[in-house]
Amino acid sequence: MELRKTNIEGLVEIFPQIFPDERGIFFESYSEKKFQELGLNLNFVQDNQSLSKKGVLRGMHFQLPPFAQGKLVKVSYGKALDIAVDLRKSSATFGKYETFLLDADSHNLVYIPEGFAHGFIALEDDTILQYKCTNYYNKASEGGIIWNDSTLNINWGDLNPIISEKDLILPTLSELINSGKIFE
Repeated sequence: MELRKTNIEGLVEIFPQIFPDERGIFFESYSEKKFQELGLNLNFVQDNQSLSKKGVLRGMHFQLPPFAQGKLVKVSYGKALDIAVDLRKSSATFGKYETFLLDADSHNLVYIPEGFAHGFIALEDDTILQYKCTNYYNKASEGGIIWNDSTLNINWGDLNPIISEKDLILPTLSELINSGKIFE
């Protein structure tokens, strides 16, 4: 496994070692031992999966403490543009984001620590996104930021996004800060 650090502390992209042969490929998408060797001491308690049509945008979501979640994200079928926004108020990169192209051919993964909003847009039909979580989902702790917040200015590409009613009414980052529902 190979790790690529980003400009945002704790946010990393992971490339597993791929073993191809005439039958196909094999790789380990998660190994506690190998992750610990990379400095990622994580305890996953829940796995989630979504199936999305091309153009479906899900996000930007997070869980507040005490149910904050770190996520190990991968695409097992299709392709997605994955986004993580740093919402840790004390971080030097607060309000900054990173983008990742996740696809089933590259087999890359992203680890998004607690304190980030996360979202993605499916770039192909039937994109399957899977993620392991370090904490359980708790409805009372869920939060989010509107996908098209002008202060973040995230480039989602040229697709006309398909967005849930729930995600269309999420607050801006400024509104979130004013509400006090932010990570310290």
